[in-house]
Order: sequence, then structure tokens, then C-alpha cells
Amino acid sequence: MVQELNYTTISLVLDSWEKIRRTKNFERKVGIILFQHLFKKSPQTKILFGFPIDVDTDSPELLGSKRFGMHAAYLVEMLDTALNMLGPDIELLTEIMLELGAKHIRYGVKADMFPMMGESLIIALRATLNEDFTDELEEAWIDTYAELSGDMIRGQVKARRRN
Repeated sequence: MVQELNYTTISLVLDSWEKIRRTKNFERKVGIILFQHLFKKSPQTKILFGFPIDVDTDSPELLGSKRFGMHAAYLVEMLDTALNMLGPDIELLTEIMLELGAKHIRYGVKADMFPMMGESLIIALRATLNEDFTDELEEAWIDTYAELSGDMIRGQVKARRRN
């Protein structure tokens, strides 16, 4: 559970996120890198976001798409909101992530898709932070994503049991 993250991990993640937030249009930039990687590694996810499975992830058609840019920015905005809750609101964050996981069932998101999203997030962070993305920082982000996505997966499991 997110509540189990230690202070050092949270501090590393939040400090690096603050560096990213200083980048103009960071939501769109990070989100586009993330989604390009996700779509390349897991083409079936294109369909979940309303794109044809055969769309080229480097095509001007996709990269210039308003919908693609909106999805990219929205996902990063949601991550930003979650990261802002680490610390004093961490118990509430756990509850929100459980509910978010249940909600994602309706979108067709399955538990086995979360690791690929996590890998895509790491790729986007590495590309954005460059040499500031150390091994220690990578481990902190992996741990944080694992806890956030773990809560979402638990939310999916609970929702499926109820139905």
C-alpha cells in the first residue's frame, strides 16, 4: 500500500518531480514520451485510448492529435495530483487509488497492463531528467509506482469480487 513508502523514497520522488514540473508544458512532454513507449511495447493499449491499433507511434498524425495530447497531459496531471498527496494525505491517496483501480475496469484496463505503464513512466522520467535520473532515483520511482499501481490493482480485485 502507498502508506508503506518510506520518507527517503517519497523525498527522492518528490524532489525529482519538482525538477520535472519546472519544464514548460511538462504534462504534455512527459505524457507523450510515456504514451509513445507504451503504444510501441503494448500496441493493444492504443485501442483503450481510442486509437487504431495500427497507428504509427511516431506519426505526425498521432503526435499532432489533440486527443493524444490531451490523454498524455491528463495522465501526467493525475500522477501530479497523486504525488502531491504523498505525505500528509497518504491514507486518503490509498483510498483514491483503490477507487481509481475499480473505475479502470470499465475502460478495459487489466492488472497485467500496469507493469508496462510503469516501465513507460520510467522511460519518460529518464528521458526528461537525463543525468539526474540516478539508479537510486529509479528505484524510488519503481517502488512508488509499484505501490500506487498495487493499490489500483487491489481496487480492481475488490470491485470484481463485489460483482
